[in-house]
Order: sequence, then structure tokens, then C-alpha cells
Amino acid sequence: MKEIVEFLASKKIVCRRLKSIAPKELGRRKRVEIYLGVALDDYYCTIMVLKKKSRVLRKEAEELEELHNRLCEKIGAAIKRKYLLIDAPLCSKAAARLEEMGWKIFRKG
Repeated sequence: MKEIVEFLASKKIVCRRLKSIAPKELGRRKRVEIYLGVALDDYYCTIMVLKKKSRVLRKEAEELEELHNRLCEKIGAAIKRKYLLIDAPLCSKAAARLEEMGWKIFRKG
């Protein structure tokens, strides 16, 4: 988690609290790390870390949005900011769809 906090700080994103959420809690087995944070301005933010060797396709972009929606339901509040830290090739259509849905994408590595 320290690595993620430092990476976000380098992008000028600071969270007061950061809690790890297991994908199983949201009904998924995907290999994605999910974090729920509270920013300095008291807004919730979702941080998802995706590491893979294969390309991330549009279908997976939709699945990430669904995970985000399930997390909103679980905590019972709206999550204003969505960040994706990705260490994988990203399909241009998937990137466009994620940005359209309000995700801020950061490339790692």
C-alpha cells in the first residue's frame, strides 16, 4: 500500500484514509486491488490497481465500472473520484470508455 500512496502523492492526490477492499467482498474474483480512500476535501475516491500481461479490453473496463458501482452500494455513499493505476497494455476503446465514465487513468511502470 505504501507504494500506491507514494505514487498517488507524486500525482498530487492525497487521501486522509485509505482502506483495502477485497474483490471477494464485492462478489468478484478478479485480480484487481481495490482501495477506498477519503480525500482531503472529504470526498470518497476509488483507487483500482490492475496488473496484467495481456491487454485490457472494453469488456474489462465495464467490469471495473461495475465493481465501482458495487462499492458505492456497499458503503452507501456516492464516490466522486475514480482512479485506475494500470500496469498493462490498454485498448484505445477501453481507455476512451473509462474516461467517458469519469475514470482518471495513470500508467505505472
